[in-house]
Amino acid sequence: MNDVLLAACGWLENTSWAVSIRESALAYPILQWVHFVGLSIWLGACLAVDLRLIGVGPRRQTAAELSNGLRGWKWIGFGVAFVGGFLLFAAYATMYVSNTAFLLKVAVLTPFALISHLVVQKRAGAWTGAIEFVLWISVVAAAVGFLLTNVS
Repeated sequence: MNDVLLAACGWLENTSWAVSIRESALAYPILQWVHFVGLSIWLGACLAVDLRLIGVGPRRQTAAELSNGLRGWKWIGFGVAFVGGFLLFAAYATMYVSNTAFLLKVAVLTPFALISHLVVQKRAGAWTGAIEFVLWISVVAAAVGFLLTNVS
């Protein structure tokens, strides 16, 4: 592992707020809940559009209209998930960067899914919706793998 990355993670997890999160009996579980709520809002909105692209659901709106209507929810969910996830990461940064499932989620799957999402917004088609759907499911599976490998 890169020494600079580990040093930065060490610094991050020793900030006063990261220590407070780590040492509190309630802060970490509450932040997990906040992170999961944000993810649920964000991914729920994204998956609704993906399913519409695939042809699932009522046809009252096009996928583009549905996507535009859910844009605010996507940004709210992303913001909540990002802030919650960053605070969770800060509490145990050195442990997280050495976990393969976490690295897979953060370094590979999430950026790939985000890029795919941007493409889906520009060039909507059934196959792009299916690909994005599978990518988001992979992100969730990697997150579950991370949680299972860090059970105390």
